[in-house]
Amino acid sequence: MNATETATTTQVYRVWIKATPEAIWDAITKPEWTDRYGYGGTVDYDLRPGAPYVVKPGAAMREFPNVPDEIIDGEVLEADPPRRLSLTWRMLMDPGMLAEGFTKLTYEIEATENAGTRLTVIHELEGAPTLAAMVGGEAEAEGAGGGWAWILSDLKSLLETGSRLAD
Repeated sequence: MNATETATTTQVYRVWIKATPEAIWDAITKPEWTDRYGYGGTVDYDLRPGAPYVVKPGAAMREFPNVPDEIIDGEVLEADPPRRLSLTWRMLMDPGMLAEGFTKLTYEIEATENAGTRLTVIHELEGAPTLAAMVGGEAEAEGAGGGWAWILSDLKSLLETGSRLAD
């Protein structure tokens, strides 16, 4: 898939995690958790609709050159703990992705009867082909990692075992 084809993509990822909805909510919204999985980074949320938020680079990410003080920003659209969090989302680390502007990111958290909790991540990426390629894992060879699939796998491992995938 090339950048033009991903321009109007909505990416949907689902993972079942052996954890409570509250534990998953905390892992997504609390800075003491967010730096422990994925690419790291500490969130600073005011979870009221309309409130701005930022993600700052974690300790490991700050070791790379030219990492800005804030790596993601946006606005809270909806917060319904521990079920749903919807945000505008903009990557600040790359001039091209910054220029693509804000996208919409939604976390849906639902307890299931027999399989733990289902976490669904919906990332609406219309007009953001470079970001779509990165979060879709297509930019892995360029050092951008495995995108949302990798982040969610790492989150699942952390919540279920206490360890990251890449420890």
